[in-house]
Parts: sequence; structure tokens; C-alpha cells
Amino acid sequence: MRRLSWRWPPAFSALTQRIQRPGRPMNGGKGTAVAALPRPPLPWTSSLIALLILAPALALWRWPRPRAEGLEQLMASASLLQSFPATPGRRLPELWRQRLGEGLGEALWQRQTRPWWQIWGPEGQGAAFLVLQASGWPPTLSKPLPPQALRLGDLMVVAPDPLSRQSLADSLRPQQRRSRGLHSRCLERLSVDQAVFWNPTALGAMVGPLAPLMQRFQEGCLTLSLETRGVSWQGEATSVDGVLAQLDTESLPVAPHAAALPLPADELLQVQGGSLQDLLEGLLSRQLIREPLALRYGLDSERLRGLRFAPFRLRLRPQPQGPFQASLELQVRLRQPPQTWLPVLQRLAQSLREQGFEEIPFAAAAALPPSPIPGTKATTPGQPPPQMPPPAPVTPGATPAPASSSGTPAPVSPGGTPAPPPTQHGPRPKPSVNPLAMAWRRSDGAVVGGWRWIAAPRGHDAEVLFFLGPAPAQVRLMPTQAFPRERSLQLRARPQALDQLGLLPPEMPAVVRSSEQLWTQTEPLTARTVFVPVSRLRGGLTLAAPPCSAGVRCAGVRPQPSPP
Repeated sequence: MRRLSWRWPPAFSALTQRIQRPGRPMNGGKGTAVAALPRPPLPWTSSLIALLILAPALALWRWPRPRAEGLEQLMASASLLQSFPATPGRRLPELWRQRLGEGLGEALWQRQTRPWWQIWGPEGQGAAFLVLQASGWPPTLSKPLPPQALRLGDLMVVAPDPLSRQSLADSLRPQQRRSRGLHSRCLERLSVDQAVFWNPTALGAMVGPLAPLMQRFQEGCLTLSLETRGVSWQGEATSVDGVLAQLDTESLPVAPHAAALPLPADELLQVQGGSLQDLLEGLLSRQLIREPLALRYGLDSERLRGLRFAPFRLRLRPQPQGPFQASLELQVRLRQPPQTWLPVLQRLAQSLREQGFEEIPFAAAAALPPSPIPGTKATTPGQPPPQMPPPAPVTPGATPAPASSSGTPAPVSPGGTPAPPPTQHGPRPKPSVNPLAMAWRRSDGAVVGGWRWIAAPRGHDAEVLFFLGPAPAQVRLMPTQAFPRERSLQLRARPQALDQLGLLPPEMPAVVRSSEQLWTQTEPLTARTVFVPVSRLRGGLTLAAPPCSAGVRCAGVRPQPSPP
């Protein structure tokens, strides 16, 4: 039998012979060759690598990056920071009286020539800190400092109590480097203007459960300007991912927009944007929310993609009568046909049936007498005139229903043909429910919500309206010309009316809760990178007019600066 023997491949044998060199005998002289260490193939490579490592290290040691000092250190440890200009002609603020006392506070207030600040700690709770320029601090109180005071560079920080002072001192980082990106630009605003800076902790404390809807504005700053009857602002905000983004030197021009128009009396809140992703980005980015939507309602990745980039309008309307204080309407413009969303609506309808709700036609729910709203006119201020009659709901593969002689759309059956009118005699048959236009009611007969697919003219995308509460009496297509571009949002609200209904978070600033009108607009800023989640903010609020006696002309009252 032939014996098999294994041999090295020729290439490996040649390589082994090249690296072998004569050496001392091994194993008692039985072996005369050993493998010697090979020389580096490129000796200069090691030198180049060492140079690339040592040169930056030497440069950082010789010219270190400047450290943060004073106000810049406080920005990293504060959840909310607000600056105020020097106004010795006004009365002493309450914060100065509480932190310094009446005598010392009045003396320093009259001597101030530079801005001062108030901050809240990293937890976003507790009382505010008073921050002054150390140059104006009396020398007699500098050695030793009061137990609640802390010297930080050229600033003097006065805490509400010694425990808060120690907590702030522990959070400061002595080796902190200079800020870049958003923090650097906000530092400039806080140093020269009346401005405010916030981080995610402060935003969550102010807006409460609405924080997931404001993920794009987790950190930012605004420059505030006092008006005759309100406050206006402009600034920038971003998510945590865009804090270090560098912007171009030339920003986009600021132009007036219709968002500054007051909101009518029949609406409490209106939000509209070029893509629904701007509003639901914080929710749809979570796997715990996407999985139930896909498994229970069939919202897969394709449908979610069409929903994210769809223009939308969100409205909150007051309901003076009935079981609800307000009704919510979300209108979305979709490029996908009704057949794509019909399975989703059918699954949603089945889930509502299992919870004990009863479906009724949308036309029957909209025909219920609406609740009267005092002061509401037929035409809404700031709203463009209708371009076409109210559209009718359609079914997959059907055509819009013809309008009746009264001008209202005729009911549409699931087959796409107009339903016959009810007979005058005999029991009325149960109306058929269009799966694309239906409402839901409880056992007591109160309508709690529903949806309606709205047909559009040829060449335009259809829209779908979801509502919670009573069915809206009028449904129209959203005006295209008034829509913001993609990645932009417009918000108008009546905070005072919302606060009276208990619909505002209690942590909302008092100046916002007492305002009569509020508007703000966000738009993307030009950046050097392809996509940076940085938004420019501009807006304002109007305070409620002060009460006037008969025969006396009311003059606008310039509001005092107050902490947010």
C-alpha cells in the first residue's frame, strides 16, 4: 500500500527558505537552521506613523485648547439660563431682593452697567440662582464670601441656600474646554442681548408630556425683544445630535409670514408643517412604538415612509357643550391611493369594535347640531376663501359623489355609488358605513372620533382627516399655497384660553400662560454638512389687554422681563 505524505505548497516553501538564516545548532546539532526575524519592509513607515502621532500631541501640549470660564462654565451645568440688560432705572427685581436683601440689592442694582443672569441647576428644579459681574461686588463682602455665594471667574453666583451652592459647585468642570457649535453661538447671545438658553432637562420640565413631540428643539437659545404688548424672539434650536453643527456665515433671509396672524376664536391651537416627521420624529424613532403599529394595525415601513413625509395640519377646537372640552383634528395629505391605507383603517375599526364602540356613517355624525361658539363668524380671519365645494369621501376605485341641490355632498355607499334616500314610511334601514368615512360613538350616543378620506381634483393628492371628539361640520382640503416647506413648522395658539381649560402643562412659564396669542415658525438653517438638524426659530406672543375703566384710553404696558 502506498504511503501518503503531506508537503508544503511551493509558495510557502520558497518563502520559508528566504527567511531562514544560519544559526546556532538546535537539538544537539540535529538542526542547523532557525527562522530569523525579518527586517521591516519599509523602515520610513514607522517614522511617519510616529510623526503623525507625536506632532498633534506636541501641538496640543504647546498650544492647548482654551478652557471655558465664567458664563461658559455655567452653561454646561445649568438647565436654563436667562440674561437681562442693565436697567438701573427700573425697580429692584424680586430675585435680587431675595438673594441679596433690600439694602445690598438696591445698592448693586443702581451701580450695574453690564448684563446679569439667572440660572436653574442641572436638575431643572428648585429656586433660581442670581449671577452678577464680580467687578460690581463690594470688596468688604469678598473676603470671606457669604455662605451662599460662589466666585466663578469674573462672575459672582448667589445661590438660594448653601446646599444648592454646593450642588452647583460639584457639577462644574474645571477642565472644561471652550464651547463649539450651538453653545458658542448661544454664549454670544447671552453675553450681549436679553436671551434665554435651555437644554433637554429644562424643555422636559416646561412642556411635560409634550417633550417627545419637540425632539428637534431639545437645546437652543432665543434673543428676546420687548414690544408694547408682548415679546418677540428669534434664535435657533436643535436636537442633541446637532449641537456641534457649524453653520454658514450667510443665513437665510427672514421674511414675514402669515403665521403671525391671530388665531380665530373657534380654534385653540393650530400646527402645520411640510412633513409629519417633524412632529412625530420622537415617537416613530422608538422601536417600542413602531412594532405594535406594524403588528396590530399593519403600519409597515412603506406606509410609515409615506406618512412621515406627508404635509399635515393639526387643530384643537373648543367644545363649550358636550362631554369634551376640546376636539382634535389631524389632516394629512397622502400620495398613496386609498387602497394602500384601507387595510390599516379596517384593522383600526376592528380594534374599536372590540372595545365596545359602534360605527356610524360620517355624514350622520357631522349632521348632529354643532355646539354654539360665542363670537365665531362664518368666515375665519386669516383663512383663504374656499377654492372648491367641500369634497366628498370616496371608496377604493370609486368616483367622488355628486353634490345634492342643497350644496352638501350626497352620501356614498361602500360600492362607490350614491346611496338611495331614506323612505318616508316604514322602519329606516341601518345605513351602510363607508370604511373610508366613518365615526364612532359610545353606548351613551356620544361621538368620540373617526376619520374621513377626502377626494382631491385630478393632479392633486388626496387627504385623510382623523378626529377625536365630535365630527367636524365642514371638511375642506388644506390650502396648498399657505403650507410651509419641508422641515418647517408653523404654530399658532391661544395660551390663555388653553390655560383656562386646563390644557397647558403647569410648568409652562407664567408669561406664556397669560398671553392672548402666540405664534412661532421654525425653518432649517443652511449648514456646511448635507443634513444638520438645526432650526431657526422666530415668533412672538401678545399679552392680554389690561382692563380699562369707562372713558379712559388704555395705553400699552411694557412688560417687565420675567424668567421663563
